[in-house]
Amino acid sequence: MTQTPDTQISELSHKHLLGLVDYSDKEIELILATARQFREVLYRPIRRVPTLRGTTVVNLFYEASTRTRISFELAEKRLSADTVNFSASGSSVSKGESLKDTAQNIEAMQLDMVVVRHKSPGAAHFLTQCVPSAVINAGDGAHEHPTQALLDLLTMSDKFETFRGLNVSIIGDIMHSRVARSNVYGLTTLGANVTLCGPSTLMPVELDRLVDRGGVRITHSLDEALEGCDVAMALRIQLERQGSNRLPSLREYHELFGIKMSHLEAHPDLLIMHPGPVNRGVELESKVVDHERALILDQVTNGVAVRMAVLFLLSGTRAQPDG
Repeated sequence: MTQTPDTQISELSHKHLLGLVDYSDKEIELILATARQFREVLYRPIRRVPTLRGTTVVNLFYEASTRTRISFELAEKRLSADTVNFSASGSSVSKGESLKDTAQNIEAMQLDMVVVRHKSPGAAHFLTQCVPSAVINAGDGAHEHPTQALLDLLTMSDKFETFRGLNVSIIGDIMHSRVARSNVYGLTTLGANVTLCGPSTLMPVELDRLVDRGGVRITHSLDEALEGCDVAMALRIQLERQGSNRLPSLREYHELFGIKMSHLEAHPDLLIMHPGPVNRGVELESKVVDHERALILDQVTNGVAVRMAVLFLLSGTRAQPDG
C-alpha cells in the first residue's frame, strides 16, 4: 500500500500521540510509511540506527504489560535512544505519590519523551498538562491504544492494496477494549468498513457515537459479522476489567462468538488478527491461533516498527529514519 504524491506529508501536526480520533488519514499514512522503512532495520545484521541518539525516553507503566512494554523498549533501543523504565510496583506510587508528581520528578531529570500506560482513561492527556515532553499513550483504561491500532493497520496494509472498502469485523469485549476504539477511529478514517460484534452486555454505552462516525455497524451474530469479512479481529475477554459478570460462561462465549476452524473453512479468504494475549479456546480455537491465515505474530513484529516510527516522528528530529 503506497501513497500517491498528492497525499504525502513529511511531518505530523501533533506534538503527542494520545489517540487516533483526531489524526488525519495523511498522518496515519505517514506513520505507516515510516514504519515500513524502520521494519527493514529489524532484519539487518546490526539492528540499530543512531536516529534518536541523545534522546531520553521514560516508559511509565502503571499497568501490567508484556508485549507493549517490550515493544516500546526494543523500539527505543533500535533507535539508540536512552531508555528509563518505571513500574508503579516498587516505586513511590506505593507510598501515595500522584501521577503528576511522579511525572514532574522524572521530567526534572531532563527527559524528552514519555510513554505512559495507565488504568485511568485520560491519563495520557493529563500528563501533557504536567510536563513539556512529547507524550505517547500506550493504553489508558478503556479509552484508546493508538500504537496497537497502528500496528494492526500496518499488518492489514501488507495484505491489501487499499483500506477503501475493506471489511473488518472486531469481535468480542468491545466495552472494555481500547484497542477496538482506536481501530474504529483509524480504520474509518482510512475508508474501511467496520463491524462491531459481541454480546449486548459487552457493548459500550457510547455505541451511537462510534456508529455516527460512519462506516460502522453493529451485530450480535458472529455469522453475520463474518459474512463478506476480509479481516476478523478477535478481542481478549477482559475479565479483570469487568465490574460484574456479564457472561454466563467462557464456554458459552466461545460457542457463540469464538472463531473456529469451521469459520476458516467457510470463509477461505478470511484473515485472523488478535491484539494478544490470546485466551486459546475462548476468543479463538487453538488451531486457529496457529493457522497460516492468523497474522498474530506479524502484528507483534510490526509493533516494533510502528513504535519506532511514532518515536521518530514525535521526537522533532529532522534526521532520516535510517540514520
